[in-house]
Amino acid sequence: MDLRAWIRDVPDFPRAGILFKDITTLLKDKSAFSYAIDRMLEPHQGQPVDKVVGVESRGFIFAPILAYRLGAGFVPARKPGKLPARAERRSYALEYGSDSLEVHADAIERGERVLVVDDLLATGGTARATVELVEGLGGIVTGCSFLIELGFLEGRKKLNGYAVHSLLQY
Repeated sequence: MDLRAWIRDVPDFPRAGILFKDITTLLKDKSAFSYAIDRMLEPHQGQPVDKVVGVESRGFIFAPILAYRLGAGFVPARKPGKLPARAERRSYALEYGSDSLEVHADAIERGERVLVVDDLLATGGTARATVELVEGLGGIVTGCSFLIELGFLEGRKKLNGYAVHSLLQY
């Protein structure tokens, strides 16, 4: 199945000059969504994974399903101020500024094996910040999984040394 058929291009969103890859068209199709989940799961089946970290917000769609299927726990990586208990924070650069992510300080225990999941790998800043959060809590990153990778932005370079899997490359 060619999942590209279910990805809608939206020009000039969220601002002029950006070609947004809209995954909602994939999500609403039960066959395409199921196929995407199964394909994202494949590289990690049979591998020991204790936690799956999903990155806000579209990573929350895929990560809990993968966690369930892997028999692992789910950890949300949130924007600042969204978590109720003590949290660890990492900031990262965007092409137009900076942002931060947080996870609860007790979300990952030392030595736990962690899979990082998001819908999109672009410049790699968000994924790198998430990896740093996991490792800062003592977790071991077993890999990073994405539905889409925008290869021309070279985000994979920020994840050098980690197993990176993406289903679709643009």
